Amino acid sequence: CLVGSEMCIRDRGGSDLTAIALAAAIKADVCQIYTDVDGVYTADPRLVPDARKIPVISYEEMLEMASSGSKVMQSRSVEFANKYGVPFEVRNSMNQNPGTLVTRETMNMESVVIRGVSLEKDQAKITIAALPDRPGNAARVFSAIGSAHLNIDMIVQNTGRDGEARISFTLHKNDLKKAREVLEEAVRGIGERVEILATDGIAKVSAVGIGMRSHSGVAATMFKALGDAGINIDMISTSEIKIAVIVDEKSQENAIRVVHQAFRLHEAPLV
Repeated sequence: CLVGSEMCIRDRGGSDLTAIALAAAIKADVCQIYTDVDGVYTADPRLVPDARKIPVISYEEMLEMASSGSKVMQSRSVEFANKYGVPFEVRNSMNQNPGTLVTRETMNMESVVIRGVSLEKDQAKITIAALPDRPGNAARVFSAIGSAHLNIDMIVQNTGRDGEARISFTLHKNDLKKAREVLEEAVRGIGERVEILATDGIAKVSAVGIGMRSHSGVAATMFKALGDAGINIDMISTSEIKIAVIVDEKSQENAIRVVHQAFRLHEAPLV
């Protein structure tokens, strides 16, 4: 429905991208997407009871949260909204409560260090050990993964001893079997000691916030909180506005709670 310069879409699965596209086409001032939640929260309220609704969030933060386990919005729809400058509000179709406005970054947004914490379950890790450390071998590995149309996430490479490297990366556990089969073929003949190690039962916890750009000590706060809770970190990945860690799935719910608590998201200002 279109009322004045506002466009309202009641979400049905993948319709959020359609909503953003239509809003961009008609140059609507804002696109309201009605779902079954009141908006975007600092964490999943089902896992973190004191999670709070975020009044305003930037496109970049929303995109990082969407790609890190938050299921409120599809990543592609957020990318489209950012590209065409379409502000959109995520609201609940069952009430008239204000939702979460997703819009362009403003100066005051950086005062909030962490906007939210997300959890991505059902992850797996593959490690290629004793890979000869020669130009082209990494490309050979990831070309095979790309040709198999497998999506991977975090990548870590360490140079080992005696000219051997160790590459680890994460992916969804449903792709683990196919990835291993593809890699066994790709590394055949590269080296006698090459070994492919596959592990599932892990999860990714991510802290997201554009305030990281102007605040120091974010990683230290997150790692200390996990360490104090006895949660071991398997892998670490960082970007300009996100810190992500891999933990054992047995610790995943506790991990998101302690990180949420460490950044005081249950009480800190959100705008």
